[in-house]
Amino acid sequence: MPPKITDSNIWQQAETLMQPAFIRLIDNIRKQLDVSNWKGTYQDVLVWAPGTSDETKAMVTSLIEELETATPERTEDIKRTLEKLPMPHPGYHLCLQRQEQRLNIDIWELCYQVCFQNYASGEAVSIDTSLIDEQGEVDWNTLDIKAKQIIDTVFQNLP
Repeated sequence: MPPKITDSNIWQQAETLMQPAFIRLIDNIRKQLDVSNWKGTYQDVLVWAPGTSDETKAMVTSLIEELETATPERTEDIKRTLEKLPMPHPGYHLCLQRQEQRLNIDIWELCYQVCFQNYASGEAVSIDTSLIDEQGEVDWNTLDIKAKQIIDTVFQNLP
């Protein structure tokens, strides 16, 4: 789930860090895959709120697909219906495979671990200020070190 950001300053800092964190994570994943016996691919996924039923997911997906060809009147009906339903947010997974073993790792969760201090899903967050220099810019060296540590830990904990 996306992190709980409680103020606009944290939001602004997160916007500054997320893309660089993503870049450094993907690069460190590539480096690990180069020396690992795991094969990795990436997949776009939809992430639903916990407890969303399969029936609701199917209904929302169907309505979103119907929007593409709906008449203007039907479009308004669909939008009103969708406003009352839970909507997924886009996710991005690293899919690892080694022989019969398969694992999916949420890349956005890894980005949150890089950008926030002591990140825990569903909890309010605070920015890891060591990743931002005195001028408010990304400290790429510190960011890379943290991203590398997180990816090293992921690969060390693989079965």
